[in-house]
Amino acid sequence: MDAHMIGSHSPVLERLKNSDLFSRVKLFFSKLANDDTGEILLKHADAVDSKVSHRNELLIRLLSTGLGLAASFAFSYFAIKWLVNAMDPTQHQKKEAQKRAEDLMKKIGVSNTKLSEFELCIASNLVDPQSMNVSWDDIGGLDETVDEIMETVILPFRQRELFSDSSLIQPPKGVLLYGPPGCGKTMIAKATAKAAGARFINLQVSSLLDKWYGESQKRAEAVFSLAIKLQPTIIFIDEIDSFLRSRNSSDHEATAMVKTQFMSFWDGLMTDPNCQIMILGATNRPQDVDAAILRRMPSMFHIGLPNPTQRLKIMRIILEDEPVDDNVDLASLAARTEGFCGSDLRELCRNAAIYRIRDYLVSQRTKDEEEAELRGSLQLRNINSTDFEMALNKMKEGRKGTTWSFPQQNVDLD
Repeated sequence: MDAHMIGSHSPVLERLKNSDLFSRVKLFFSKLANDDTGEILLKHADAVDSKVSHRNELLIRLLSTGLGLAASFAFSYFAIKWLVNAMDPTQHQKKEAQKRAEDLMKKIGVSNTKLSEFELCIASNLVDPQSMNVSWDDIGGLDETVDEIMETVILPFRQRELFSDSSLIQPPKGVLLYGPPGCGKTMIAKATAKAAGARFINLQVSSLLDKWYGESQKRAEAVFSLAIKLQPTIIFIDEIDSFLRSRNSSDHEATAMVKTQFMSFWDGLMTDPNCQIMILGATNRPQDVDAAILRRMPSMFHIGLPNPTQRLKIMRIILEDEPVDDNVDLASLAARTEGFCGSDLRELCRNAAIYRIRDYLVSQRTKDEEEAELRGSLQLRNINSTDFEMALNKMKEGRKGTTWSFPQQNVDLD
């Protein structure tokens, strides 16, 4: 179709044919047919493609560099984390202790109390007093000691208003239970915590020690700061001689600093009359406890070996719910167990109860037909005198050469 035909159909196209734009378009297509112009356009296209390719290469380099840096940072992070955990192998135990402490705080009804990292480590030693299955009824033969503890320790927590008028009758900040092992010191501490209705921290020495310099002192401080936040509080230290033993020049620097820090904060409690915190210690070696610690524990209770009357009361408590024959003479047995502590008497009763199980097993193994018929209805017999005799002979035989005697020597307070 020529220009004349286009113009015959539309006046607009006719005017376009006579314009400069139409002339330029004709010139462009005429030059495009020229070989030299085509080569120029190809070169121009190649240059454009080269620029696009260079830009893509630059983007790829930037992307690869970024990925490399990200991978390097991730590797460095995990490497440093592994190295820190390797340097402190107790990190996992610390986290578990903190989680356990948070659960215990909720269990004893403590909320909205912000604790530091060190206080959380100490809080893992918290014990719910109501969960203790020990009461004064379980302690036999120590009526006088229990009465004194009720007056000295429990009453100040229960009726504090009675002690507000005088500085002389203020409750002590430290109480020491000492005596031979197995005589009920720990049981008294548990019963005291339950009766007083106070928060009970069963302080473990291992929770105070840390491999890093200065951390142990911070934990010693956290014991008292936590107790203040949770007061009224009883801090119980079993075997206190292993932690606060007499200081000498051969002590390690870190151990000496922990003891000094502990005593310093303890003095802070003694100077604050409104502080409801008491430290309760138990030991069977009071002569090894530091004299400065003994001075801070003015109330001392000796829990000695029970006498015959006390041993009779203890055995009656132990055998209260056990099937015992009426012919068993516990009074005679108590008189023959000189030197036995409460734990020994419990072991004596346990051994006697074991013998009736042994007789039951022997009866079960019999081949007699009549016994075989009654096997289904056979019951354990009661504990009799023979059982106690055999148990007593067994224990006396085992105690030969291992008899423990409590050191009888005076303990100087200062």
